[in-house]
Amino acid sequence: MVPILRLAACLALSVPLLAAAGPQDAKTERQTQFGPIVGSDETSTNGTYSWKGVPFAAPPVGNLRWAPPVDPVAWTTTKETKTFGNACVQYGRIYGPGANNRFDATIGTTLNQAVGNEDCLYLNIWRPSNQRTELPVIVFVHGGSNVSGYTADPVYDGAALAKTAQAVVVTVNYRLGIFGFLNQPFLKTGDPANDSGNFALLDIIKGLEFVQQNAREFGGNPNSVTLMGQSAGAINVWALIASPLVQQHQPQLFHRLAPMSGGMSMATDLPAGSIPTLSPESTYALQGNALLQQQLIAAGKATDVASANTWIAANGAAQAATFLRSQTPSSLLNTLLFRLAALGLAGSGPIPDGYVLSSGPVNAIKAGNYLHVPVLASNTRDEGKLFPSFLPLVGGSGNARKVTDAQLFDIQFHTDPEHAQTTTLQDWITASYLPVDAPVTGFTARADLLNRVFFLRSRDNIMDALKTRQQDVWYYRFDWDEEPAPWNDIYGAAHLYDLPFIFGTFGPSVFGNVSFDKANAPGRIELSKAMMRSLSAFARNGDPNAPDALGVNWPTWPGALVYDATRTEKAISTRPNIKLE
Repeated sequence: MVPILRLAACLALSVPLLAAAGPQDAKTERQTQFGPIVGSDETSTNGTYSWKGVPFAAPPVGNLRWAPPVDPVAWTTTKETKTFGNACVQYGRIYGPGANNRFDATIGTTLNQAVGNEDCLYLNIWRPSNQRTELPVIVFVHGGSNVSGYTADPVYDGAALAKTAQAVVVTVNYRLGIFGFLNQPFLKTGDPANDSGNFALLDIIKGLEFVQQNAREFGGNPNSVTLMGQSAGAINVWALIASPLVQQHQPQLFHRLAPMSGGMSMATDLPAGSIPTLSPESTYALQGNALLQQQLIAAGKATDVASANTWIAANGAAQAATFLRSQTPSSLLNTLLFRLAALGLAGSGPIPDGYVLSSGPVNAIKAGNYLHVPVLASNTRDEGKLFPSFLPLVGGSGNARKVTDAQLFDIQFHTDPEHAQTTTLQDWITASYLPVDAPVTGFTARADLLNRVFFLRSRDNIMDALKTRQQDVWYYRFDWDEEPAPWNDIYGAAHLYDLPFIFGTFGPSVFGNVSFDKANAPGRIELSKAMMRSLSAFARNGDPNAPDALGVNWPTWPGALVYDATRTEKAISTRPNIKLE
């Protein structure tokens, strides 16, 4: 495993540049609450101004590891904010960030190795390069199973969305995995925010507080903030409407919610056989205790769980906390992947602690104890196709995908969609799931069942709860599946495929290289513009209806809009009750 640089070296390398702003920077000079910054004038390339790598909290290192975020040290010399800040520390997955905090070949060579940096609490801002003010603000929280992801992913570039929606777009980093969510009794201090273990949610709240304090400097309206997240990011933003901390916050942190492909249901909220999107606090307590025990074993201070417990009893809480904070990210992630995973304790997500997140969030919504804001939720039609290893949970025989993650990344990174595809379904999909369109046993049927028990039951659970309390609840399904063959069957309208459309980012990315060619460009670009304009309407008015862009009247839940396109034009339609499909 590639080691993380030692703390001093990390900080020395990651301190953003300080520079005196020159005349060419005048249009992007801004004064934030912490100090002056200068960004990039990208008018000639994409019609926006941008600020990347803006600090919104101090580096969560040393004693701030597993503590609520605090303000960064203020500065007086203008800080250049033209480069993305570090990705948060994580283990490498195909979703990045690799060794260089960008989409490049190192993503494929750092799988399951420590990447990123603990000094990572930065956000990025885009706005149209005009003089308009009082623009709505869209704050986006990335996905990645709450264990990976990075705002420098090219899919999350906010320029096209900012220009098309005429909005200020913000993307925010937050701590991931056991650094972002950890219920460890020896780290508790008596402060309810600290003791919640929800450090990632507190990071997002801290980012939203920055937006409230500074939005007007960037032409944004702090009273018109839309909080949007995808996948794990959607779970996190759902969690924030059920956060007592957020409900009590003044000023109000956000005014619209747009969760994409996520839910907030526990097993007790769902029918038998469902896969929940939220684990109970007790699961995270098991993880926190196991992390300390297994880390003591990995460090040679114990030989088994019994002797680890003896060490803990002899040394006490303060020494246990000091020990955990002394361990390198690389060592902790190694323990997670190769010790906790074997115990079924490697996952991460919001902890229903009762302070940062309600102990029963869906029940809290039913009782009206949540932040009442208009909601625009969504899913992709074929969510399950991105999770072929999960298909045995719904009756499949083994992992449906034949290639490894390393092979997947290598193939997709080097694919040119304009050339004849050499990949076949037989190369990619396990024989027991072929033909892909076979009833019951085919890849599409199994993936659809996974979608139903994982995503859609959680969707129905929370959307129905909301609808008992408010009418302004909207939903769309994303059906676009015009990739070049065989990718249209391998992925179709898979989980995360709506992201390039909502951001207008169709360049190279982990799935972009196999999905977007010249033949499907007219339809997908037209659909993307419609989606961005509808999001703009929602951000302004709390209603996604944009008749000139959509061509239809969007009904509220359980009605739905279906986003689709042929290769040549958009094909948007509505459903009176999407739950029946």
